[in-house]
Amino acid sequence: MSSTTPHHAQSAPPRVPGRTLALRGVLALLLGAAVGVIGTVSHRSEWAGLPTGLALALLLTLSTAVLCRAWSGTVTLLAAGAGWLVAVQVLSATGPGGDVLVPAQVVGYVWTYGGLLLFAVAAFLPRRWFSDDGGEQQ
Repeated sequence: MSSTTPHHAQSAPPRVPGRTLALRGVLALLLGAAVGVIGTVSHRSEWAGLPTGLALALLLTLSTAVLCRAWSGTVTLLAAGAGWLVAVQVLSATGPGGDVLVPAQVVGYVWTYGGLLLFAVAAFLPRRWFSDDGGEQQ
């Protein structure tokens, strides 16, 4: 037995090549946009008078943010957040016939600002939650 520190404590986290990181960023952008579209369309759904659509849309948003943060760090998190934000803002605008998917009501405000808040929460979670050191402690 040696008295040196464990191997996983000495090694730096693996670097992701630039091309791979760019591809992951594009995929995260598309994922964020898809989640933004799905959430915007479904956030006003109710079941038995409960805002289940809003709860599921926010849960999907949080899980996307955490997934992208765990996948490749802040680059993919920011890309997913940008895709989400663009999709939500485009769909929040007044349509050609005057229709609005996100009216100025409480549920619309909770969807837009709550989703942004969830991306911020995922950004400020501790880095150690996303590190893969094997989980072995001695």
